[in-house]
Amino acid sequence: MATLEQVEKLKQRANVTYDEAKEALNACGDDLLDALIYLEKQGKVSPPQNGGFYSSRHTGQASQPPGAGATPAAQPKGESLGDMLGRLWKWTCKMLRLGNSNMFEVSRHGELVMTFPVTVLVVLLIFGFWIVLPLMIAGLFVGFRYRFRGDELDKTRVNSVMDSAAKAADSIKSEIVKPGENSDETL
Repeated sequence: MATLEQVEKLKQRANVTYDEAKEALNACGDDLLDALIYLEKQGKVSPPQNGGFYSSRHTGQASQPPGAGATPAAQPKGESLGDMLGRLWKWTCKMLRLGNSNMFEVSRHGELVMTFPVTVLVVLLIFGFWIVLPLMIAGLFVGFRYRFRGDELDKTRVNSVMDSAAKAADSIKSEIVKPGENSDETL
């Protein structure tokens, strides 16, 4: 049985007579929101402004249906944060698997000095870029050569770039110190 307070609240909110409010509450089991919806379906109450509707999720308040009156930026894109994080995790795992299955080789005068996974090289370059890169460049001038080895790496292209860098370092070195031109000979 609806209380006097409930009937008065529905009467004010729906702008209906006392009897209409009491009848709607009795028909809806004394639930204010259901009674409001009941009166709206009967045409005794006008729907909320801006094309909204009443929902039992927001008790006693008018709300907007998904997409109605909302700005395009506020509408969901169809992909949740969990989906994006899942895709990022899969990509990261794939890159780690590729980086660990392909190797970076350092050799000097044709002898293999060290081999380590490409992942280690990437981590070193990320965290010590200003140290690792100059050391690698200096290594080219003292005879170190770098190569990539692995099944999933387009090694021909990458290794040709590494070879051209080594040749460029050799040509610069030969320009700086020409054989036979020693400072001791000019004395």
